[in-house]
Amino acid sequence: MAVQYQPTGATAAQISASVERGIRTGELDPGAALPSVRALAAGLGVSPATVAAAYRSLRERGLVETAGRGGTRVRPRPPVARRGQHGLAVPAGGLDLASGAPDRALLPMYAPHLIRLAETMPAVGYSGGGPLPELLDLAGERFAADGIPSGRLTVTGGALDAIERALVAHLRPGDKVAVEDPGWANLLDLVAALGYTPVSVPVDDEGPTEEGLRAALSAGVAGLVVTSRAQNPTGAVISGRRAAALRRQLSMYRQLLVLEDDHAAELAHDRAHPLAGSTGAWAHVRSLSKPYGPDLRVAVVVGDEVTIARIEGRMRLGAGWVSTVLQRLVVELWKDPDATATVDRARDVYATRREAMRAALGDLPARGVSGINVWLPVPDETSMVAGLREDGIAVAPGSMYRLLTPPGIRITTACLDPRDAGRVADAVMRRLAGTSRLQA
Repeated sequence: MAVQYQPTGATAAQISASVERGIRTGELDPGAALPSVRALAAGLGVSPATVAAAYRSLRERGLVETAGRGGTRVRPRPPVARRGQHGLAVPAGGLDLASGAPDRALLPMYAPHLIRLAETMPAVGYSGGGPLPELLDLAGERFAADGIPSGRLTVTGGALDAIERALVAHLRPGDKVAVEDPGWANLLDLVAALGYTPVSVPVDDEGPTEEGLRAALSAGVAGLVVTSRAQNPTGAVISGRRAAALRRQLSMYRQLLVLEDDHAAELAHDRAHPLAGSTGAWAHVRSLSKPYGPDLRVAVVVGDEVTIARIEGRMRLGAGWVSTVLQRLVVELWKDPDATATVDRARDVYATRREAMRAALGDLPARGVSGINVWLPVPDETSMVAGLREDGIAVAPGSMYRLLTPPGIRITTACLDPRDAGRVADAVMRRLAGTSRLQA
């Protein structure tokens, strides 16, 4: 922990608020270690039980995590906005291989469609809000073409919005949720913030492993969240063989909530092999962010009657509905042959960039059979990230994406010029060689 910051307070609530203030102001960095319970209790003149209660409250809200002998640390991305912080820092003039965002040059143009909507779209009042039937019809056709089970359809403000609403509607704080490991950082943060207990399910190139899912089910998980293809951060794709095996296991747990994130959708070369529908409670989520742009905060969702009704019910208590302007824009984009051609081109370009990075890494155990990321196990991710930054290359530390998985780094190739792949690989290999010499 930064030596200049010391938690204060005489009660559990005051100590908890002090730590949260340190995170919010930036005096406590992500990953910073907190004092041990006994040390802080002695320093503040309170009982260890008071500090333990404060740490428990912070942990239940997803601000800190406990890692065995590693003690209690601030989570890599705690659910509190930090002053002036906007994502991972990128060296000036350096390569941004950390953000995970799509290449803006490969996104369809919105302007012509927005102009047309501005001229023709009627004003919508409170009574006219909700999912647009035309969008639901198009989504249903796309789901059917990909072999996704039929069900009730709705629209949410992005993939994480749908996942959060489904989890909250079915689960209670303290419930166990099976998650991919390594997996999507946003999801791991959300699970922690909602007070659920994450259960690690290892992932190989064919998706969640059979043994990993079996262990999670035996542990009594109430929910499972998986990625169909282009898994973040490993690029895994659930194969037909693996899907069949996992569905057999899931079919014996009819009450289990299964949420499937297909964020790549049109950008994926691989066909989907859904797990959705293998239990009684399920939802398959497809966002528009990667193919059409992160600012298009829209996802289409199909699921069982109860799950979708609960998602829509919770939306009515908050935002109400996704803007019909955005929904009509999605309809326009899906019906536009030029937009389709742009997404098709992006799919091929992303594959070329990803494969250039994997090829440059040679015999290193890099993973990334689909999507826009390459996952590389490394002995020490902290020194690797820092060393590459000195070389003008920003990558993401694996700690953001893993629970029990050994250290690694995520290299986002969405905006990588294939001509730079060799430079990145050389820097990685040089840093790995230096780590090996130190260990020897």
